This record gives sequence, structure tokens and C-alpha cells, in this order.
Amino acid sequence: MSQKASPAVRLKMSAEAARILQPGVPRDVQLAAACGTLPLPGRDQLILLCLLCRSEQGDIKNAALKSLREMTRDSLLPVLKDPSLPSEVLRILARVRLADVAVMEAVLLHPAVSEETLLDIARKADAGVLERLAAHRKRYAASAEIAAAMIANPAAGESLKIQLGEQAPQDLPEEDACEEGRSQEDLEAMIAEADREGLSKYQIAADLKVAEKIKLGLSGDKEWRTLLIKDPNKLVQAAVMKNPRITDGEVLMVAKNKSASDEVIRLILLNKDWVKLYEIKKALVVHPKTPAPKALRMVPFLSLRDIKELARSRQVPTLVATAARKELDMRRKRMGG
Repeated sequence: MSQKASPAVRLKMSAEAARILQPGVPRDVQLAAACGTLPLPGRDQLILLCLLCRSEQGDIKNAALKSLREMTRDSLLPVLKDPSLPSEVLRILARVRLADVAVMEAVLLHPAVSEETLLDIARKADAGVLERLAAHRKRYAASAEIAAAMIANPAAGESLKIQLGEQAPQDLPEEDACEEGRSQEDLEAMIAEADREGLSKYQIAADLKVAEKIKLGLSGDKEWRTLLIKDPNKLVQAAVMKNPRITDGEVLMVAKNKSASDEVIRLILLNKDWVKLYEIKKALVVHPKTPAPKALRMVPFLSLRDIKELARSRQVPTLVATAARKELDMRRKRMGG
């Protein structure tokens, strides 16, 4: 066992579990513990796995990480109700099971969870865990730093930012800030009736509340998506981008639209499947709302022809044009002139 795990002996665990960490313990015993095959109580097993994750022996560390990731909720959640669990164990667990909403909620509610762990979760968690953290924010009301970290997290949507106070609800029409509007079923019935009366989708949209537009953005067909992506409200635009039926072609059209909002471009940049598509990548490089560091990282992936056009262009930021010229010079040198 490495010296990095030495603080483990100060943690409260059974003598049987503590012996596994002592110098001179056979390596195969530690490996068996890391694999979770030793018959230990749940609390001891969790603490031991967290400590073995810090081992300098790669196979032991990797086995412990694997065991922590695969530990079932049925065995893990009851242990997380133990108020005597050390904060260090919660910190390690928060890193290993960060995407598990149920486990993270148990960590968030644990009395021993440290502000350092909460900050780490706020900075790195995905939307589902952020929502749970926001739901319990009264417990951490004294820490403006946690709220700021959540707002800065790329996974935080506009509605969560509003909830955390980054944007004032007055940005929305007053009635929409207070009302959710029609249910999905009633909304669809209203639209069907309006269709029968010969109203266009543009006319229908004019009478919809923001909440109703968001519902349509998330579920509507291509005609609705095309209309609502132009809505001035960023929440509506974001809903369209999260519609599971949106096509790569539609995303490309948004990426080519120089007036697209920074929130929409941010959502495209967060989607690895979209960004890996060449035409979308090319459109993002030249988009005025793409952050410069992101655009610069994509320049080397463009074709020689597009690099040449970028190097000559006066329609892109100076930083991007300069990066294109440097990339062009490097490619010419590699090709021998």
C-alpha cells in the first residue's frame, strides 16, 4: 500500500479491515479487497475501497475503482445513511460515482459532506445531479461560491441559472414567469384545433406562453423547430436544441446562422456527436459566438482548402485567421515547401 493512503488508519473501521492496510500484508489480499471479494460489512468495504483507490499499485487502484463504480445502489445507499462516514470517503465517492444521481443525492444530504466536495460536484456534475444540488441549495445557502460554480458549469441550463439567480425572472413575460401554461395534452389539442381553423404555426406561436413554447421546442416536429429556434427567448431556443428529433442538418443550419445565440452555440459545442461532424466544426470555427479557445482548437482539423480560405478571410476574428496562417505554414513545411 502506498503512503498516500496512510491517513486511512485513522479512520474508524473494524480491526479486520484495518489490518488489510498494514505494511507487510500480502499483495493478493489487498487485491482481493480491491476486487470486493472479501466478506466485510458494507461500511468497512466502502471505506476500504475508497482508500485502495489511492494505491500507487496500478492493478490494486484500478480494481478498487472498478468495484466502487459497480457497487450496487442496494448495497451502497444504506451505508450512505451512516452519519459517521468520513468526509474523505464522500469526496472520493463523489468523484467515482458523479453521474449516479441517486448516489450523489445521498452524498449531498450526508451531514459530513465537505464544502470542497460540494464545490467539486457543482463544477463537474451533469444536469441531473446539478438539479438535485439546486433542490437542496437551502442547506448550502451560506456558500455563494457553490451557486457560482453551478452557474459556470457547462451542463447548467438556462432554467437552472434562473433558479440560482443568475438571471432575473423579469426577463420573461410576467404571466409566463408565474404560469406553466397548458399541459402537453391540452397544448396538442389546442394546436390541432388551430390547424383545423387554418391558422399557421407562426400565428399559433404568437399566443403561446414561454413555458408552452419550451414544451413544443422539446417535442415538436421540424416545422415547429424551425420556427422556435428563431424565438428571442433563449430558453425556447435551448429546448429546440434538446429535441431528440433534431437532425444534424438542422444543427448545421443553426451553426451557420451568425445571429444564433451564444447559448445555442454553447449547446452545440457540448455535443460531441455534432462537433465531430466536419461541416458543423467548420461552421463553428467561423461563428462569432464560438469562444476563441474552442475555435482555435478546431482549426487544425480543417482541410487544407478551408485553412487557406480562413487564412485569407477578413470575416473571422484575427486570432482565428492568424491560427489558420500558422497551420498553413506548418502543413507546407511538412509537405516540403
